[in-house]
Amino acid sequence: MNVHTLNTPAALIDRERMNRNIDRMQTHLDRLGVNFRPHVKTTKCREVVEAQIAAGAKGITVSTLKEAEQFFASGVRDIVYAVGMVPTKLPQALLLRRQGCDLKIVVDNLQAAYAVSAFGREHDERFEVLIEVDVDGHRSGIEPDDDLLINVGQALVDGGMTLSGVLAHAGSSYEYNTHEALLKIAEQERSRTVRAAERLRASGLPCPVVSIGSTPTALTAEHLEGVTEVRAGVYVMFDLVMHNVGVCELSDIALSVLTTVIGHQEDKGWAIVDAGWMAMSRDRGTQRQLRDFGYGQVCTEDGMVLDDYVVSSANQEHGIVSCVNGVTTDIASAFPIGTRLRILPNHACATGAQHPEYQAVGTDGSTAAWPRFYGW
Repeated sequence: MNVHTLNTPAALIDRERMNRNIDRMQTHLDRLGVNFRPHVKTTKCREVVEAQIAAGAKGITVSTLKEAEQFFASGVRDIVYAVGMVPTKLPQALLLRRQGCDLKIVVDNLQAAYAVSAFGREHDERFEVLIEVDVDGHRSGIEPDDDLLINVGQALVDGGMTLSGVLAHAGSSYEYNTHEALLKIAEQERSRTVRAAERLRASGLPCPVVSIGSTPTALTAEHLEGVTEVRAGVYVMFDLVMHNVGVCELSDIALSVLTTVIGHQEDKGWAIVDAGWMAMSRDRGTQRQLRDFGYGQVCTEDGMVLDDYVVSSANQEHGIVSCVNGVTTDIASAFPIGTRLRILPNHACATGAQHPEYQAVGTDGSTAAWPRFYGW
C-alpha cells in the first residue's frame, strides 16, 4: 500500500519521526544513568513497542490488564500495571503471573494493600507491589511524608508480599510551558519520590525501585539521583499538547490522521473533511493552553504544516477546516474536493484509540498496517 491510495480517515505513523523520538528519549535517559520503562498506553501497538525495546527499553508500563495480557502474549514479560489495584482485578493479575508474566502492581491505600495481601496468601502468590507516591497533587498516590506510606509498606511486607518500591507520575507537568518551570517540576518529582523511598528504607522496609516519569519531566530532567527507572509514553508520537508544553516541534509529531475534503461552506470559509471526532477524538487539550489548535493542525498530504488552518470544529464523521485568522473567501480553491490532508492531533493517546490500526508510513510513502490492542 501507499499513503496516497489509503482510504480515509486513517491513522498514520511517520516511522522516521517515531524512531527519532525513540532514540531521543532513550539516549537522554541512558546519559542520566537510569532504566527506561516506556508507558505503552499511547500506541498499544506491538510494532511500536518492539522498536522501543530494540532501542534499549527495559520492560513496559501498561494502563490496563488487557494490555498486559496482549503484550505478554506478544513476548514482553516485564510489565508494570500502573493503575491502582482493586480486589476484583486480582484474579486477572494472578493468572498473568501464573503464566510466567513478571507483572508488578500498584497500591496507594491500606484497603488495597490488605486485599492484595489476603488474596496473595489465599492463592500462595507473592505479588510484587509498588506504592504510588503523590508528588504534585495531580491525581493519585500517598504524599512522601505521610505516615500512611509506611503503614501501607508494612502491611504489604507483613502480609507476605514483595514491596518492590515506589512509583510516581508528575501529571501536572502538562500544565507548564517554559523550560524553567519544567525543570522545577522535574526536580520536584524526583526529590519527592526519592524522599518516599528513603523514608521506607529508614523504617526497615525494602525499596529497590524508584520509578518516576512523564514525557515533559523525563525529557527536561538534568539529573536523576536516587531514581532507578523512568516511565513516559506520549513522547513516542508527541502531539499538539506536548508542542505547547515546549518539549517537541510540530515536525516531531509522528501521529496524524489522513482525511479527504468532501465539501465546502464557502460563505463561512469552511472546507468539510471526512475526519470528525470519531477519527480525531473529542480531546480539546490545547484549548486550555496558550495556543488553541481546535481539533488538530492541518497539514498537506505529505505532512507540510499549513500554519493558517486548523480543524476548528468536529461532528461525528465531519470535520471543519477553517482559517485561524477568520473567514477566507477562497477556501474551495485552497482545498478542492478530493484534497487529502493530514491532521496533527491534540492528544496522541486519545486519537490513536479511535482507530483499530495504524498505517506506518516509510520515507518512500509505502505503508504497513500495525494493529492496536483494545480492552480492559
